[in-house]
Amino acid sequence: MINKRIKQNPFEQYEDVADGFNDMLDVLHPYFKAETAGGLDLGTHGTVYDKKIRDVEAFLRPLWGLGPFLTQNDSPFLAEYMDGIIAGTNPKHPNYWGIVQDFDQRIVEMASLSTLFLLNKEKTWLKLTKEQKINVHAWLIQANDHEIPANNWHFFRILVNSAMKVCDMPYDQEQIEKDFALIETFYLGDGWYCDGVQTQIDYYVSFAIHYYSLLYTKLMPEDETRCQRFKDRAIQFAQTFQYWFSATGAAVPFGRSLSYRFAQVSFFSALVFADVEALPWGEIKGIISRHLHHWMQQDIFTPEGLLSVGYYYQNLVFAEGYNAPGSPYWAFKTFLLLAVPKDHPYWQSEVQPLQMKTLKNPHPISRNYYQHNRDLTHALMFPAGQFINNQSHASSKYSKFVYSSIFGNSVPKSNYKYYEGNFDNCLALSEDDRFFRTKELDHAYDIRSDRIVHEWHPWTDVRIRSTIVPLEGCHVRIHEVQSARPLYLYEGGFSTPQGQSEIIQKKERAAVKNRVGESSVESILGFDESGVVRTEPNTNLLFPATLLPYLKVKRASGNYVLVSVITGLLPHECTQPVDIKQSSGQLTIKQSEEQIVVALAGGQDENEQGDK
Repeated sequence: MINKRIKQNPFEQYEDVADGFNDMLDVLHPYFKAETAGGLDLGTHGTVYDKKIRDVEAFLRPLWGLGPFLTQNDSPFLAEYMDGIIAGTNPKHPNYWGIVQDFDQRIVEMASLSTLFLLNKEKTWLKLTKEQKINVHAWLIQANDHEIPANNWHFFRILVNSAMKVCDMPYDQEQIEKDFALIETFYLGDGWYCDGVQTQIDYYVSFAIHYYSLLYTKLMPEDETRCQRFKDRAIQFAQTFQYWFSATGAAVPFGRSLSYRFAQVSFFSALVFADVEALPWGEIKGIISRHLHHWMQQDIFTPEGLLSVGYYYQNLVFAEGYNAPGSPYWAFKTFLLLAVPKDHPYWQSEVQPLQMKTLKNPHPISRNYYQHNRDLTHALMFPAGQFINNQSHASSKYSKFVYSSIFGNSVPKSNYKYYEGNFDNCLALSEDDRFFRTKELDHAYDIRSDRIVHEWHPWTDVRIRSTIVPLEGCHVRIHEVQSARPLYLYEGGFSTPQGQSEIIQKKERAAVKNRVGESSVESILGFDESGVVRTEPNTNLLFPATLLPYLKVKRASGNYVLVSVITGLLPHECTQPVDIKQSSGQLTIKQSEEQIVVALAGGQDENEQGDK
């Protein structure tokens, strides 16, 4: 069981962070067994790789925290880890980690082991015998001989070769240069990368590409030009990435690998480790400490105290095929802070509140439009042109109209029946009112100063132009539909937890009010009914059971326009009236002093960007 004190941990001083790390590490102790040295059996659910590799992953991932901790502290876990490393890299030992294949998960796990050696050569590498060093080198250097995905994985190979270089073992500098050259092709500008494909810009930019870049700058400073470039990009990146967080410490759940949870903030830990003050130290400290404290209030631990697969609670429904029982310990990357000297100005600084230059921040390079409410307690992201193939629930994780730090987002149990899909914040389409489709990759898109425009084709003979206009406390959705087939169309709002909720339902409006706030949908044009559906359990990332307000219409084939106002408010916020008028082929949207005119073009603007 996890130590209950962790809920009160402010994660502000070095000792706070060390205590939180040790509280989470200590629960692993019963899983270390001599007969299974080099592996931890933390659960039974399956993955795309076999159980032995799952156990190796579970053993190695905590090193993301233990490695930094050991730079300034001793740990009883070190001896057990050294025994496991010696066994796992010995081809004559029954627990040998095995011969690596192309695209092998074990290459991923080589990164934490390599970082352990880079940070603690004296305590780890120099304690090995000559034969043991040869075995470790032989196992790690296999990474150079195998094909890997064209994404952040290439940094794993860089870390392996860098570690062997520091440990005075054979390494391949040419391979390092090739890997860096490929990573360079991911760079988009303004500090942002994609993770191999331009339609994937998610947390991997922060907790993978930038994280490893900053590790490299600290551990391989002799590569001056490259290191300075990485630092400059990290500074640029931080100015926008801070918009992924709210003043409460919560981050916006977006993209894949969300089971890694508080790894979301590990980029900022890497900034401190690399001594890059991209934001004032007090602001960085506030982001990290609030985030870690926020996560400790969620149900992220199993009864045994292990980090579970899930987000705010244990949940396999939304998990990827590579999420094993030990996978969540990727979150320990944030504990890189423990390698930061205790006299560093970060530890001496006072926690500062979140700072935003503007409440709305359209950012085409990261393919997102960012928005916060007035007190910064609600962070929203309106993505465009994002999607990945061959991943579970890709449209739900990348292609919804909006993602929220308060209401989260949902994935479907199936596309059969609307309640099983929990199609929040998307337009769900069906030919028979049973099987549904939603937006995947945009055919074309545009991120403007006051709106986000999507053009998408759910069928080859159905074209939809969706214009999203962010306003205070709500946003307007305008769908211009050209369809050669009759359709049922559902407009979903924000999912919100069941329980003590007030449900409001009228013909043109449906709303749910509860402890989280208010979620409502209102028809302005085109919809003919509203409702609130009790969705399938365990589909929302934040709440195990939710209610979803929606609008619905059945339309014959033809061209038509649907307009709605979608509201997501916190309990202390009030609705800001929105006035929408249609005339002469355009909509005029007014809220307070703001007025936005949207032309109902029905075609593609010359300013729109399409994926070629």
